[in-house]
Amino acid sequence: MHIAKNTVVSLDVVLADIWGNTIERSDEPLQYLHGGYGNIFTVAEAVLEGKSVKDRVEMRLEPEEAFGDYDESLLRLEQRSRFPETLEVGMRFEGEAGSTDEGLFFTVTDIAEDKVVLDANHPLAGMALKVSCTVVGVRPATRDEIENGAADDPESMILRILP
Repeated sequence: MHIAKNTVVSLDVVLADIWGNTIERSDEPLQYLHGGYGNIFTVAEAVLEGKSVKDRVEMRLEPEEAFGDYDESLLRLEQRSRFPETLEVGMRFEGEAGSTDEGLFFTVTDIAEDKVVLDANHPLAGMALKVSCTVVGVRPATRDEIENGAADDPESMILRILP
């Protein structure tokens, strides 16, 4: 079977920077619903169209084709007193409801004496990426998957565009 609209595709994926340094490797096959449902980067979906099991593809994604350009307007400098006593670099917080930050997720990137630096950019924003995929499965999507616009295991897809 070939990858086409309304097929569920299982992939082994390696995500690397443009110098080939591995950023993430799938521990188990990742699934997505093929056919313009927004479950995978547009460029990746186009490259995978028509492929079948055991086919391997490599592609380079520019920042605008992956997680977007780095946006300095998504940086915040906040008072340390607004946060829990136990605070560490890498912790994540959701933007305040009812504010312009609602729906954004911020990562603590630095803590000074009385200030906290927050960043709502995706960790890979601004990076060109090399994606290597091996097709390990292709099957027809179920009616429910097509209606829901996602494979039964939508959380497994690391290539999904996140806020």
